Amino acid sequence: MSKLTDFLINNPIDELTEEVMISDRFKDGDKILKFKIKAVSPNEFSELQKNCTKVGKKGKVNFDSKLFNEELIVNYTIEPNFKDSDAIKKAGCMTPAQFLNKVLLAGEVQGLVEKISELSGFDKDMDDLREEAKN
Repeated sequence: MSKLTDFLINNPIDELTEEVMISDRFKDGDKILKFKIKAVSPNEFSELQKNCTKVGKKGKVNFDSKLFNEELIVNYTIEPNFKDSDAIKKAGCMTPAQFLNKVLLAGEVQGLVEKISELSGFDKDMDDLREEAKN
């Protein structure tokens, strides 16, 4: 086997995580609080795109980028856990999407989406990815 094959076998993507800083708003005293995210596999990414794409009248394809961003964050952010039912209730929300939209600013949502995308191997802008998904 080649060194690259050995590397790939010993470094599976299902274990790829990273702690990232999204905003300096998240502080505990002088300490910056980081989000823990995980990478999206190719199959999971494809399924996510499919779930956020609807074919409307006359075959028009509609890609719901807001839903895509929410699903990406909810499913690929480990800490905080946006699916935690106690945290959702405590925040006065009913769903994980409501919870994340209540606690994160629009730019923080975009920053988190970008960090998850980068960890998942995308070095393109998310707008480019959305355009690709539409086509």
